[in-house]
Amino acid sequence: MDPTQKTKLISKLKADFETLAPRLKLVAKYIVDNPSDFGLDPIRETARKSGVSTYTLVRMAKHLGLDRFEDLRAPFRSALVSGSELTANMDWLEAVAGYQDTGPAQAEATLNTLSIVQRSLHQLDPAKAKRVVDMMFAARNVYLTGVRASYGLAYYFHYVGRMALPTLQLIPRHMNSAIDELNYADDQDILIAITFNPYSKETIQACQFAQSRGLKLILIADSDVIAPDLRPSEVIVVSTITTHFFACFSGAMATIENILALLVERGGTAAERRIESYEDLRSDIDAYWRKPKKH
Repeated sequence: MDPTQKTKLISKLKADFETLAPRLKLVAKYIVDNPSDFGLDPIRETARKSGVSTYTLVRMAKHLGLDRFEDLRAPFRSALVSGSELTANMDWLEAVAGYQDTGPAQAEATLNTLSIVQRSLHQLDPAKAKRVVDMMFAARNVYLTGVRASYGLAYYFHYVGRMALPTLQLIPRHMNSAIDELNYADDQDILIAITFNPYSKETIQACQFAQSRGLKLILIADSDVIAPDLRPSEVIVVSTITTHFFACFSGAMATIENILALLVERGGTAAERRIESYEDLRSDIDAYWRKPKKH
């Protein structure tokens, strides 16, 4: 499900409010004012609380370009499930919410971030994480791809991960396509693809090509199914529910950090030496530029 859908629906309800028929206005106001109840209640209860008929609720779904009432309720239910997972003491958040003007939005975003991190890590089964790391160390080459908003996650994964696993390669490099980089890959290699709704056509094509060449495929995504013809060896599902118009990647980053920790642990002393060599290199460069230059 598109993690921005709830936000988009609320925004459209507000934008269309003045032009709606009177009964639809009642529905719009109820949804905007009571998003949690709307996501939780069945259609008859929502009709009772909003003071309209179930037919009017279906009309609202149609007005928003949806086929059924359930399609309208689903994004609100998904967001409700994600937000309810956080159970720690959150008293400090009340002070944030009470800050003038920006406080409520910041508090909502904060709670959402904490919730999706917890939900994403909860979904990362230790056995699956171990299988992924085992596959990465067993492969001849581990290709990693992510484009558009996912590129930042892929870049960081590669930047740290290559110190534990030198066979990790970020693709595409330069101005190539990911498929160009996979031209000589085969069943001894792995492709890790990071993609979220709306799924990148370029990433899907790279996955399809890798699969045709016999590569094992690992997905980091917001769903078990991102394309009907893909048969990944493993899918790491993360939550990307958001309070704004773009997916929130805090859960994805937390999950990647877990995988990186396992890679470094598995890499042992060799990984430690490579990390130390990078740190020594930075120190040497800093020392060089601090040294007085002769003219």
